[in-house]
Amino acid sequence: MEIEKIADSLKALGDPTRLQMVAMLKHRDCCVCEFVPVFGISQPAISKHLYRLKSSGLVRETRKGQWVFYSLNPEQFDLIGFSLAQLPDLSEKLHELEKQGLLVQCD
Repeated sequence: MEIEKIADSLKALGDPTRLQMVAMLKHRDCCVCEFVPVFGISQPAISKHLYRLKSSGLVRETRKGQWVFYSLNPEQFDLIGFSLAQLPDLSEKLHELEKQGLLVQCD
């Protein structure tokens, strides 16, 4: 992997909001609208953060009906030598969303 790609991925992880998003994504795939109440910022701002993670190869997007879900690309983390085990457990934020009925359910 070229040094520029590694540097780009590490820069994308250098933002606290994006790093927290990655920590949440290690538990489950998430939709943009699920991140909005967690971070208290606008949907366009969340989308911008996710676009940055996607452009660096750290996350992937999958369309499920009208929803776009984001998931981690573990191969990219392996390539840059970043272990997801180093991230704090932010699953409580997902449990809070579930209690509030804000998790996206698409079947």
